[in-house]
Amino acid sequence: MIASDKKASHSVSISIGAKIASEEARQIRELIEAGVYLNESDFVRDAIRHRLSEIKVIKCRDVDYETAKKEVLGYFKDQEEAYPDEASEDLGLDFDLVMKITEELRKEGRLEAA
Repeated sequence: MIASDKKASHSVSISIGAKIASEEARQIRELIEAGVYLNESDFVRDAIRHRLSEIKVIKCRDVDYETAKKEVLGYFKDQEEAYPDEASEDLGLDFDLVMKITEELRKEGRLEAA
């Protein structure tokens, strides 16, 4: 057998310190006493997981204006109903760019407001 260079797939934990208000600490202790969480660390890990699942970072592609305009027009033609923020997210384009393009397409009569 040949040894593999692959690293073990185990997670590495780090410690993060934070100060919180005494009222928040009291509420956390109440949740622990009620059996909702095992301890403060359990609460913090759950809160972090929950918050991270709520936040979505959208990576915007760098495309020229005319290409973006064609993509936006095609997107709205393919969708029965859509909003600029959805087009921005689905196409990976900057929201302000999509707004500028949709306004231009409306003025050209190529796109109708819902």
